[in-house]
Amino acid sequence: MPPVVKYAKTGEFNIAYQVLGDGPIDLVLSPGAVTHLELAWDVAPLARFLERLAGFSRLILFDKRGTGLSDRVSPSELPTLEQRMDEVRAVMDAAGSERAVLFGTIGGGAMSGLFAATFPERALGLILYGTFGRLEPDTGLLARLASTQEVALERTEREWGTEGVCVSFWAPSLVTDEETKNAYLRLARSSVSPGSARVLMQMGYAVDWEAFLPAIHVPTLVLHRTDDLVVPVHQGRKLAERIPAAKFVELPGSDHLMWAGDQNAVVREVEAFLGALGPRPRDDRMLMTILFTDIVESTETAARLGDKRWRALLDEHHRVVREQLERYRGHEVETAGDSFLATFDGPARAIECAQAVLDGAASIGITLRASLHTGECEVTADGLRGIAVHVAARTMALAEPGEILVTSTSKELVAGSGIAFRDRGSVAMKGVPGEQQLFAVDASAS
Repeated sequence: MPPVVKYAKTGEFNIAYQVLGDGPIDLVLSPGAVTHLELAWDVAPLARFLERLAGFSRLILFDKRGTGLSDRVSPSELPTLEQRMDEVRAVMDAAGSERAVLFGTIGGGAMSGLFAATFPERALGLILYGTFGRLEPDTGLLARLASTQEVALERTEREWGTEGVCVSFWAPSLVTDEETKNAYLRLARSSVSPGSARVLMQMGYAVDWEAFLPAIHVPTLVLHRTDDLVVPVHQGRKLAERIPAAKFVELPGSDHLMWAGDQNAVVREVEAFLGALGPRPRDDRMLMTILFTDIVESTETAARLGDKRWRALLDEHHRVVREQLERYRGHEVETAGDSFLATFDGPARAIECAQAVLDGAASIGITLRASLHTGECEVTADGLRGIAVHVAARTMALAEPGEILVTSTSKELVAGSGIAFRDRGSVAMKGVPGEQQLFAVDASAS
């Protein structure tokens, strides 16, 4: 009998999850688009695969928002990677899991990897199967479906839930297995609508988290099948090459679905990886989004107002900033009179907070500028250290009055959020390798 379906809450959305097994290590399986916690158990090899994982772990399964039994959303409202990480955290909290190994498949790879980099204190390890840092438009599934990306997306929507789109490339070994194939196609059709399937695939091609791979410092296993027709094997190799000390295992076969074909090889590698995990010292390095805000022409304003009125205005400024930091789950690191340094676990919330801070400051007669950069930092007793802090500070120095200026790393992670940007060109920053591509948040277009 399938395990009981329960629900976790993230914001106003309900996320369906199941827990099975009582192994010593929690294993959170982050799925792709085809996921339905009840119908998955009707696909015999998939059910067997999940039961085998639960034989040596406490397996936590969930349907992402917009799929399966979780709250549905329109295709235009599909969550960002930042919101997907919130779903993982909400499910872990609801399941009573303090630390777990994150197991990400194709569409769950980025959310699992970014979660491990952002919340290393909650990640015992990371397993990535058949996934990527950045998809290449001329290889893999879309290239096999049609000659152009747009035509491939149209075909995906038109033929969703059919053998040609959902089986032939994803699991060629199932083509002649009528019972399993039909059960899987029912699962696909029930997991996500045709329109959402198209948008999810389109979003997959917008995801680019390669720049953050070096920020993953938990034990990592990368698995990929040699002849994977959906995500070519060289993309798995690139992941392992860029994640510090990651282990790469290439498995024979052409099935992308890890439970199709030789599932024994996948299960053996996962079990061995979990069995080798031991105590891990606290790692103070983590991925975060850094926000700087600064009052424009503060010296001139202070001289014009005088000490008493300037101090009262500064107090109001501090109140405005701190109210919005609390609202958007920001963490105040320090303030130096007319500027603030704060951190967030995702750039979309940081940008929304920065806009609210600028608007609030304007209402009391203060003009601010702000900057954001997402990168790896070291948290020490004295505050934050790392090149990311310098990049964020130097970006702020380039921001115009009333402007929120962000680096490309922050921009990449808010795909699908509806936040609009204007290209501000690339600049060289003193002491920072290479050039930084900068973008201004376009509040008028959001």
